[in-house]
Amino acid sequence: MTPEPATYLEYRFPAEVISHAVWLYHLFGLSFRDVELILAERGIVVSHESIRQWCLKFGGDFAAKL
Repeated sequence: MTPEPATYLEYRFPAEVISHAVWLYHLFGLSFRDVELILAERGIVVSHESIRQWCLKFGGDFAAKL
């Protein structure tokens, strides 16, 4: 999934991190805390609440592209 860069301008994290988190959550059915831990293992510190908000906002776009 390659998001449009303009969609993520107001966010602290790059579009690749946001789209990867949304992808992990929706594709594998993980919890927000599981996604938080997976990203933390890769050196990306983000809260589960941020991941939840990303999934709410960008999840529909992700599902439409599937």
